[in-house]
Amino acid sequence: MSENTEKTVRIYTGSDIMAEALVGRLKEVDITPILRDDEQSGVMFGSGSKFDDQVRVFVRKDELAIAQPIADAFIKETEK
Repeated sequence: MSENTEKTVRIYTGSDIMAEALVGRLKEVDITPILRDDEQSGVMFGSGSKFDDQVRVFVRKDELAIAQPIADAFIKETEK
């Protein structure tokens, strides 16, 4: 584990269903990403968001080398 776990990188932005599917793949390789759902936060705190229906998936920088190829393959598989 990294000494600095506060540095994160966004690897995906999409619907909550797709983000959860990506999270499942990342957890298979022992990566626990951080999800940021600004729409849900807006509901909780009474403000709007320009990211409606979008969830952002972040991983620690020290996990990026493993996580990014998984995210790239996931995006390629799910493109229409």
